[in-house]
Amino acid sequence: MPGMRTQVGIVGAGPAGLMLSHLLHLRGIESVVLESRSRDHVEHRLRAGVLEQGSIDLLRRTGVGERLQREGLRHEGIELRFAGESHRVPMADLTGRAITVYGQQEVVKDLIAARLAAGGSILFEADAVRLDGLDSDSPTVHFRRDGRDEELHCDFVAGCDGFHGVSRGAVPEGVLTTYERVYPFAWLGVLAAAPPAVDELIYANHERGFALYSMRSPEISRLYLQVAPDEDIDAWPDERIWTELRARLETVPGWSLNEGPILEKSITPMRSFVVEPMQWERLFLAGDAVHIVPPTGAKGMNLALADVALLGDAFAGWYDGGRTDLLESYSATALRRVWRAQHFSWWMTSMLHRLERDDPYETKLQTATLRYVATSDAYATSLAENYVGLPEV
Repeated sequence: MPGMRTQVGIVGAGPAGLMLSHLLHLRGIESVVLESRSRDHVEHRLRAGVLEQGSIDLLRRTGVGERLQREGLRHEGIELRFAGESHRVPMADLTGRAITVYGQQEVVKDLIAARLAAGGSILFEADAVRLDGLDSDSPTVHFRRDGRDEELHCDFVAGCDGFHGVSRGAVPEGVLTTYERVYPFAWLGVLAAAPPAVDELIYANHERGFALYSMRSPEISRLYLQVAPDEDIDAWPDERIWTELRARLETVPGWSLNEGPILEKSITPMRSFVVEPMQWERLFLAGDAVHIVPPTGAKGMNLALADVALLGDAFAGWYDGGRTDLLESYSATALRRVWRAQHFSWWMTSMLHRLERDDPYETKLQTATLRYVATSDAYATSLAENYVGLPEV
């Protein structure tokens, strides 16, 4: 059976796997990235679009932030709409930091271009099917490519292959503990060829359900509606979507949406998910393979990048000087940030969404919480510093 050898085998070419490969290259460490999908698919699948300050700094510092700097949309605040009121949270004024709207697929394009320009090895349409020897000094990733079974032998495996990947399942039963919460609603997301009618994101708490007004470029709007978790996308023709968005967002006198052709639409279930620990023997897990957050807090891609920033340093310590402490502490260190982001995402989700049942008490609590954010610098600062990303947790 054909085989190849590298130092770190990386399963998954999302932001986590690609950034890890890039970081390792900068430290003189070899890696091979295996990705089950085609390059075109991973470069165009829509995912998150908000980068924390720390993620922005990481991309710039490692030489892959030039297009981000040119095309990203810097936001220094967000708007909260509730009970017929509108309030801005001035994040930059409160924290000295900001966010940038820049699609995950654009980050992926930049990282792929950087790795290929440097001669990096990314094997697309290479489906990892099994991990072996994780408790030895030479683990193996078995994968299929072009109808052939192949093997990748390495010193370590980084599982960056998402919730449905094979990496997490390679850990023996009884080692991992799962923490999960499934929310009684989903997001209907649309991409529309309509110039954004706002300069910053709008988070709307409305009696009909949550809505979010975001954007991807000066010409493209990204909008979301809270819907039932079992909602049928075919039951949402374009006109129904725009009618519902108008109802939930046009609550400020004189303000209206910009409408245009809907280019894409999808429904995303909402859940929180964490697995501990994030490592076992020579396997290290990162990103959606071990944690998922509801997108209300805009943390998914940022957590993935934070994971591999730690992991890159840990591998560098091992290869440069035989250090084991950073590898051994990777999970505990990463999980501190993960759980902070889990709490923030849960808090934002609970504050802004209508629950499954009609609960007037909960509605009053949400309004009180939102008004406290709008009137208290201390509470607004807490929201702002979590949203833009805490430097260290």
